[in-house]
Amino acid sequence: MDQQKVNIKLKRLHNDAVLPTYAKPLDAGFDLYAIEDTIIVPGESAKICTGLSVALPPGTELQVRPRSGVSANTKLRVSNAPGTVDAGFRGEIGILIDNIAQMIPGRVIGGMVEFETGPLLDINGKPTDYRPAGYEDETFYKSTYVIRKGDRIAQGVLASVLQADFETVDELDETERGTGGFGSSGTN
Repeated sequence: MDQQKVNIKLKRLHNDAVLPTYAKPLDAGFDLYAIEDTIIVPGESAKICTGLSVALPPGTELQVRPRSGVSANTKLRVSNAPGTVDAGFRGEIGILIDNIAQMIPGRVIGGMVEFETGPLLDINGKPTDYRPAGYEDETFYKSTYVIRKGDRIAQGVLASVLQADFETVDELDETERGTGGFGSSGTN
């Protein structure tokens, strides 16, 4: 069976914007790339710009999801996963990233807590000697990450969307589940 394809129009908003790519022929998600260096310290969030805007066909959405390798190897998370880019949106695709690592207290000096420092980490969770411009001599808190220009930071999945035609009724049909929710079916 051939893969179904949909024509998607992209606009480069920045000269360094990288067009999305599929890593493998049958992948559902395509990689989205950062267009600038961003440092995210523990407990902080950042909007990572892609330098792209998109025109999606009506009845579709672009879902922005985490890359599994980034989630497995770091404390970086896509804040609103899956994020939605609506068919009517024409602004820049941005990815909201949280560093969920905790600041690690170190020594107390003069009544002030000094937090542990460590190497800057890349999006694979590995220490890096790379320093963005202006940060060459900086000391970083432990579990601080740098997202580098050109890094594959998230993935996009094109999905079909149904819109609801809401109708108010006095009663809903009965089901086996009924109103049970939030763990009503048990944990085993």
